[in-house]
Amino acid sequence: MESDDRELYSVGEVAERLGLHVRTVRNYVRDGRLKAVRIGKQYRISRADFEALTSTEDSAEGAGPAADGIPRGRHVEVSSIVQIESVSPESASRLSTLVTASVQAVRDTPDALRIQLVYDRERARLKIVILGGAADTAAVLNLLDDVLGPGNDLLPSEGWESDRA
Repeated sequence: MESDDRELYSVGEVAERLGLHVRTVRNYVRDGRLKAVRIGKQYRISRADFEALTSTEDSAEGAGPAADGIPRGRHVEVSSIVQIESVSPESASRLSTLVTASVQAVRDTPDALRIQLVYDRERARLKIVILGGAADTAAVLNLLDDVLGPGNDLLPSEGWESDRA
């Protein structure tokens, strides 16, 4: 291409340059954190938009949210996977509802948490994948720690395992 401003990157190239998963970059595009142009079935990101995402300027115009409300400058995102063993289907359902409801309360923020819950009935295992800001992720992890801690009957340890056979 003629100039650096007109150079376009694929989602895969941006992911590679940032050391992120391709799905994470696609989420950035979908959430509006990264501007992209759709060409056919693929997204293309201009060099200027890529640099706007990776900018670490602390100047008045480079830091903080811009007029469109999208944060500029530094961005921190945490990816966490919580795996809980020996969970009955009923307990997994209750825990899923609790976590999902706690996350729904803060959905309108630019860094809204994204949660995915997967229950493996054969292994009686619940996996919770949390993506989002550090403070919000910590709040969900603290909630899980409080709910699953000693003295809580959310996850009964006996009785239901014989039903799996």
